[in-house]
Amino acid sequence: MTVVAMDRRPSRIAVQPSDKPVLRFTTAGNVDDGKSTLIGRLLFDGEALLRDQVSAIARAKHARAAPGEIDLALVTDGLEAEREQGITIDVAYRYFATPRRSFIIADAPGHEQYTRNMVTAASQAELAVILIDATRVHRGALPRQTRRHAAIAALMGLDVIVAVNKLDLVNYEEATFDTIAEAFEDWAARIGLSRPLIIPIAAKPGDNVSSPSDNLGWWRGPTLLEALEAATPTRAAQAALRLPVQRVLRARGDAARPFRGYAGRIESGSLRVGDRLRTAGGHAEATVTQILAPQGETDAVPTGASITIVLDHEIDIARGDVLVQSVDPVETVTKTQAEICWLDTTPPQVGRRYLLKQGARTTQAIVREVSFVRDLEGFGETSGDAGVNANDIARVELQTKDPILNDDYDSFRGTGGFVLMDSATNQTVAAGVIRP
Repeated sequence: MTVVAMDRRPSRIAVQPSDKPVLRFTTAGNVDDGKSTLIGRLLFDGEALLRDQVSAIARAKHARAAPGEIDLALVTDGLEAEREQGITIDVAYRYFATPRRSFIIADAPGHEQYTRNMVTAASQAELAVILIDATRVHRGALPRQTRRHAAIAALMGLDVIVAVNKLDLVNYEEATFDTIAEAFEDWAARIGLSRPLIIPIAAKPGDNVSSPSDNLGWWRGPTLLEALEAATPTRAAQAALRLPVQRVLRARGDAARPFRGYAGRIESGSLRVGDRLRTAGGHAEATVTQILAPQGETDAVPTGASITIVLDHEIDIARGDVLVQSVDPVETVTKTQAEICWLDTTPPQVGRRYLLKQGARTTQAIVREVSFVRDLEGFGETSGDAGVNANDIARVELQTKDPILNDDYDSFRGTGGFVLMDSATNQTVAAGVIRP
């Protein structure tokens, strides 16, 4: 049961999202570790909930709370089935801001059955907050789903903050926190997750979430909100330019020169008027003469900007092409190595045709070989001969019909990731990252 008293509310001034830096993060962890309650607490403390929202939650028929309390998990658990069962099923997105930063939060399910939804949330995030229930870790044995979510975060290149939750139920014992922190640090070393920040909290009463707590007097580190405000996830700004074309825009314009623009989002690098571009895998070049952003025409744009560009002359560019700087070396291939999180109940079949979607481009692909499957007990490599089950992480060799960018995901998150879909149903069967 996850409830919170209504009378405990820090005097933090709410600020509406603006041009402040934005951090996209997702919550992860085992079922009932308190992910939804934590998000509800952050929104409640930050005064991001309207009075009628608080009132509606307090009156909700599935609220599990004593008189004078509200169940903050209901802030994000909006589906009737979620409220009935007390679990998160779908991904819920919420927004709030502090004087320093704006946040977009994705509350992801903890149940193994809904791992695909956690992967969806992680694909759009820069950081994962992994919760661990302090009452459920015995002798340093982390729950299996906690290990899986940490492995997925590592696979997808997310920075990680670990929140050891429900310390109020173990009398705020420092020794309990230290045991859990040591266990997670050991697991992080195995999966290649570098320097996770581990913080003690109690989301239900609000200890060390938005403000320090006397109950955790032994803690000398930041609150969870302070850590989120200070987070500096790895950015793609220093990488080479990758501008996937989402749409080709045409208009009659001037009779002498009809308008033709190419719209997309800069996934890495930056762009200026005068830059010389080509398509990945192409040779024809053109110069950028105009950059149109939502706020108007501009001379330069950074990573993450959604723009339309105009070139000095027409070259063959279509939806799905990726524009790069003409001087940068770019590799396109029809065969590559990748790591995937398999999301379907039917195991992958070597030689079967799937659809691979990388950015806005879709092509046919087959799994040529399953090299190994990650063992979530020790994160070792086990033979792929036994097959790949739902939610397994495996390394595979893929072959595609058309060339795709062979961008290493560690350097190019925007173009180094992909999804596999069933060619008959278009159902997503795997999320993957290229690691040549």
